[in-house]
Amino acid sequence: MQRLRVRYAKRGRLRFSSHRDFQRAFERALRRSAVPMAYSAGFNPHPKVSYAGAAPTGVASEAEYLEIALSQRCDPDRLRAALDDSLPPDLDILEIVESRGGNLAERLQASVWQICLAGVSDADAEAAVSAFLATPAVEVSRMTKNGLRVFDTRAAVLDLQVTKCGATAGEQPCAILRLVVRHLTPAVRPDDVLAGLRQIGDLAPPVTPAVTRLAQGPRDERSGAVSDPLAPDRDAIDRLPSA
Repeated sequence: MQRLRVRYAKRGRLRFSSHRDFQRAFERALRRSAVPMAYSAGFNPHPKVSYAGAAPTGVASEAEYLEIALSQRCDPDRLRAALDDSLPPDLDILEIVESRGGNLAERLQASVWQICLAGVSDADAEAAVSAFLATPAVEVSRMTKNGLRVFDTRAAVLDLQVTKCGATAGEQPCAILRLVVRHLTPAVRPDDVLAGLRQIGDLAPPVTPAVTRLAQGPRDERSGAVSDPLAPDRDAIDRLPSA
């Protein structure tokens, strides 16, 4: 059995697709591309696809990950092109590498987000960010499938800053935040952090913020950098002895 790890993007209008919508589209793409999937045992076998750390509905992402198991070996580059052609525009397969072991989900320790706040000045955003970071705990509530949950958003935030001063969206000011969030259980999402900024810093954008996940992966505790979760698999290939 060959195990492959896939990085894909969710862009444009398809940022509004749910995780279940993507699952259906991806499994159709597997069938269209005639991918030799491995299947689970039992009365109702299903293709072996494992999803990790999916972004919320309405959020764009350049760093979504999943893993598939194949019954026959395939060339990852050819498979990437075939799957990308079989998916709708704005759902893009960016990379496929062969798994060299380890748990992919455990590598996804933190996410880097970009949040564009149209109609918010840099000064207002910086004041709200400073107030948020200076507060020991910022609790917000969100309705989940298990009922109303309370989250300490401050505990999950590893870094938060205004990154692009003077940006404009047409004639409007547009502050841009760079947010790094630790993956906790339950997960703290960008909209939770925005709710905390509204609560602590009175930050209320006049239009819905545009949120994009730029990266997710292991976090270096010394540098604070979030690195590529597929790098260990590529490094293992580089170390293989030549024929």
